[in-house]
Amino acid sequence: MKSAFITGANKGIGFETARQLEPLGYFVYLGSRDKEKGKLAVEKLKSDGLHNVDWIEIDVTDLKSVRSAKQALASMTPRLDLLINNAGIRGDVPQPAASVPVDTIRRVFETNFFGTIQTTQEFLDMLRPSPDPRIINVTSDLASLTNHSDPNWKFYHVKSAGYGPSKTAINAYTVMLAHQLLDTRFKVICVNPGHTATDFNNYRGEKPVDQGASVIVRYATDENVDTGKFYSEEGETPW
Repeated sequence: MKSAFITGANKGIGFETARQLEPLGYFVYLGSRDKEKGKLAVEKLKSDGLHNVDWIEIDVTDLKSVRSAKQALASMTPRLDLLINNAGIRGDVPQPAASVPVDTIRRVFETNFFGTIQTTQEFLDMLRPSPDPRIINVTSDLASLTNHSDPNWKFYHVKSAGYGPSKTAINAYTVMLAHQLLDTRFKVICVNPGHTATDFNNYRGEKPVDQGASVIVRYATDENVDTGKFYSEEGETPW
């Protein structure tokens, strides 16, 4: 059985991604910063008949916590096949470029960018033994600089000087990591689930959560994805 670890999985898209992955032959470990929420999430999935699930406490902004999470996972499984870096925050909004507090941007980057990087680096050794190791960095429509420059794009007027750039930055990191691992079995990609209705955006998203999560699951399990790419529901997305 394959194993998957999803950060920020006690609710929203991360939780629904776990729900959809388990029936596909994965033992899914749900990362949660809050112990009680992690336990409740696993209990919910088990009550729904999904038994190959467990939870691991992790705060991606805290390196000690990330290392403890890796130790916990290593005690449960000898290897990891799929890492989904889903944990993220939006930060206080609005975020106008000329006046957003720099501390707001720092907080967002601490989770969305630096947290993703240190989680990835710490878990790489557990992924290496897999015959098909994959790293999925969950990104956003708002990460695309090409689309942001197109006045006809449907989200053209949605400019957030903290959240959007944090996802643009993680897209760039994904390209760099994919290149470093190019001659290995790894596939490292960005996946944008789309504007999904969760508490992240006060349920104002266009898609139900199962549809958003299905985009992540699709590319996490597709044998034909190319490493170092940016994917959305419609296919490859411009940087």
